[in-house]
Amino acid sequence: MRLFIAIQLSESMRNAISDVQYLLKRQGVRGNYTPRENLHLTLVFIGEYNDPDRVHDIIEHIPIEPFELSLNGMGAFGDLWWIGLEPSGELQGYVRRLRHVMAEAGIPFDRKRFSPHITMLRRASIDIMKVGIQPVGTAKMVVDHASLMRSERGRSGMIYTEI
Repeated sequence: MRLFIAIQLSESMRNAISDVQYLLKRQGVRGNYTPRENLHLTLVFIGEYNDPDRVHDIIEHIPIEPFELSLNGMGAFGDLWWIGLEPSGELQGYVRRLRHVMAEAGIPFDRKRFSPHITMLRRASIDIMKVGIQPVGTAKMVVDHASLMRSERGRSGMIYTEI
């Protein structure tokens, strides 16, 4: 099973990101846009792992004190374009605790530095600097839980399912 831990986005955040995607499409930017239902914030990418119950137990035993997330700008890692978030000490602390407990439990995960972003476009047809940064809006949400997600390849792309 291909697994990751994520924060599911509120409707207002999905709406704001969908609006940016619409503007980019109108400007002729082609690529693989993340479908609205797949928009999320990955906290920990686990990859192939066949014991989701162990991961689920860890998520349940690391409480989240509710905190606010706010969208903030956009950027790119090469041809992957993303929407950014306002800096959040609460988010960083939660991810740090989550990764610490997972490492102690021997659950493998991608140990790259956590850089909070929401992927909205892969394989963009042009460089982001040629389009310019789009207005993202002021969508906010309160985070009070994380979700264990399974990723499967479907006929028209990836399908993400909460476990």
